Amino acid sequence: MPERRHINLPSRRHNLPFSDAVLVGDTLYLSGRIGVDPETLTAPADLDQEITLLLDGVRDVLAEAGMTMDDLVYVQIYCPDLSLFDRFNQRYRTYFTKELAARAFLGSGKLLLNGRFEVQGIAVRR
Repeated sequence: MPERRHINLPSRRHNLPFSDAVLVGDTLYLSGRIGVDPETLTAPADLDQEITLLLDGVRDVLAEAGMTMDDLVYVQIYCPDLSLFDRFNQRYRTYFTKELAARAFLGSGKLLLNGRFEVQGIAVRR
């Protein structure tokens, strides 16, 4: 049975009933993340700032597990407003240095904390 390790960022300020990620062997399962200001726990009014907070958070969870964005193999993005697809992609591309992960960009209902995006994914250590 592969070893299982629960990953939580040291900066985590909530005690919600989930881990930021779970590492099983060389596979990391990332919980859904929303791009919120860590001080206020609300999504910023500025869209680009929200996307940056979100993707920085994903990157930081991966780093805590000894991985990078390039280790992502599958990503799901939930968004209540599909017209934001292109804006999200402009920033998203800049976080990878190699191939992009397989991905789904899904329309959704309202997200927690008024987020405009929620990302979850799976990474496999290279």
